[in-house]
Amino acid sequence: MKLHRDELTPQLQEYARFDDRGEARYLPYLMYFHRADYRSAVINTDRAGFRISHGPNGETASAAGNMPAGPVRLISGSSTVLGIGATSDATTLASQLWRKHAPSAPWLNFGGRCYNSTQELLLFTLYRHLLPEIEEIVVFSGLNDLTVGRLPDWQQGDHGAFWFCGEYFEKMEELRESNRRSAGKLLGRRTERRRTVSTHDDVRRDTSQVIDSAAELTLRHLDTWQRLAGPRTRVTYVLQPMALWMRDRHAPQERLLFDEIDRISKLGTWEALYGDISTPEVARAFSEKLGAGCEKLGIRYVDLNPVVAEAVTERDWVYVDRAHYTDHGYDLVARIMADTLGLS
Repeated sequence: MKLHRDELTPQLQEYARFDDRGEARYLPYLMYFHRADYRSAVINTDRAGFRISHGPNGETASAAGNMPAGPVRLISGSSTVLGIGATSDATTLASQLWRKHAPSAPWLNFGGRCYNSTQELLLFTLYRHLLPEIEEIVVFSGLNDLTVGRLPDWQQGDHGAFWFCGEYFEKMEELRESNRRSAGKLLGRRTERRRTVSTHDDVRRDTSQVIDSAAELTLRHLDTWQRLAGPRTRVTYVLQPMALWMRDRHAPQERLLFDEIDRISKLGTWEALYGDISTPEVARAFSEKLGAGCEKLGIRYVDLNPVVAEAVTERDWVYVDRAHYTDHGYDLVARIMADTLGLS
């Protein structure tokens, strides 16, 4: 059966190859990052796994690849900043800003697939030494922190849960179990199997707790972002536009794709999985906490959901799924973000 997704968004097949879990690249501290030196017609990465950005005159740049002398700007975030859904490296947020809407300095893509705010900060910390002077940092994020904030308390720890952490805890328990058996044999004692199993239903159902926790972690990390960036670098936090936060009526192509994704998903529908954090009311509550916290920190804050919603109609095909954009969506969001933030 031919899928609407293959017809409307054929580039997503390349992202599926790029994100093959069998080729997952695990790194110390970060847990995982993109495949390095990946080459395709849709997405390309440098020797460290950063996606390549394109400039107005055909030039390219990335954190561990071609690097302008400086100053540079960087946009940090999760898979939306990475550019899932874009048909090429040239149509991601970083490239749309550099090529068209804020071209006065190069923009580097610091997006990390499936990252939370802890990993976004760590990525910058671990690779800051590769960068010249930084003029501007935009953290464009939010959805993943609410998503992983729903995971059970035993997975949260001091720094929040992360995508695929269930696999991590399971493998670590297998290692501990092996060590217990070895120690038991040496000491002549029996050991008991102690495995904690988490199902998809094992999530926090108190949405206010999820919002509070996600906001607290995000603000803690933004404080560190600002301290690391220094006084000459402006830090801005942008709450990313998400389809269900932004509007309840969607373009025809979006309706086809959303319905199809729900139908073929092996885990369940979006509503069943994430419906509790996908309402405009949750987005507003999260935004209010982030906005108040950023004001105290002296960090500029913008919720782009109402701004983008005001600029589009039902004819605008913005999303390839509920979180990631079409080329038109990336261009639209980059333009509105540049105008709203006064980027040149």
